[in-house]
Amino acid sequence: MRIGIADTTFARYDMGAAAIDELKKNASDLKIIRVTVPGVKDLPVASKKLIEEEDCEIVMALGMPGPMEKDKMFAHEASTGLIRAQLMTNTHILEVFVHEDEEEDPKELKKLADNRARE
Repeated sequence: MRIGIADTTFARYDMGAAAIDELKKNASDLKIIRVTVPGVKDLPVASKKLIEEEDCEIVMALGMPGPMEKDKMFAHEASTGLIRAQLMTNTHILEVFVHEDEEEDPKELKKLADNRARE
């Protein structure tokens, strides 16, 4: 099975690495293709390309939107784009977002991001 991982450079925690680590722990016959894009707004195109150009059967789109109102708007637009990419490709894209303001303590935010990427 070919699994795509699309993550972002602006995230405060490497959620892509956590997701890949968890996948490798639980399955041995996976081909994992990872792409990293600047921010959450870039995830829909990256996810669609993983499906269409890399023949991924499913994609995880991981991002960490910031705490400002504009970041929440960007996350909403990215989410809408991910839904459209799913409809255009008939392929599931798992949206895994952790908003920076979900936890004030950086250690707790890291733990939350790690857990969400692995679940």
